Amino acid sequence: MISGSARGTRLAAVPEGVRPTGDRVRESVFNALGQFFDGGAVLDLYAGTGALGIEALSRGCSSAVFVERERRVAAVIRENLRKTRLEDRAQVLVGEVRTVVGRLAREGRSFGLIFADPPYRIAAAEMEGVLPALATLLEPGGRIVVESDVEPEAPLPETDLAGESRRYGGTQITIFTKAADERE
Repeated sequence: MISGSARGTRLAAVPEGVRPTGDRVRESVFNALGQFFDGGAVLDLYAGTGALGIEALSRGCSSAVFVERERRVAAVIRENLRKTRLEDRAQVLVGEVRTVVGRLAREGRSFGLIFADPPYRIAAAEMEGVLPALATLLEPGGRIVVESDVEPEAPLPETDLAGESRRYGGTQITIFTKAADERE
């Protein structure tokens, strides 16, 4: 972990077939987000080792939901939450992202920060269908961080998200921001 209460904690070994967000990219993402961690909830999709969501918890987010398709990989997230002593503020859900996102929306859940790091081989097609649904889960002023190997197509239909992209080697990071509620 880079910063916060879990700083310096080494996470469990990366399971075979999982492409974790590199330390340099993760640090750049959190630098770009700035002092965004004010106690809100974070959603970590295609969570892998859970490093992005755990880093957000370590830096001050109040709770996190991790979504991972494979049970063996979800077990690694749980182990990493135990290692960082953050398991009491987290929920790990096993399932397909689209299905879980739909369920979270029906439950009326909302998040100030959402990470989406799908496998690169499916990233563009998957995100095209998921981003509009994520916009409904995002609180006003919230952000969605998408990691892929290509820049998402813009504009995003039927959302009020504005995106800014940066490239770090072979990794493309796009941060979408939802307009703040004008009543605030």
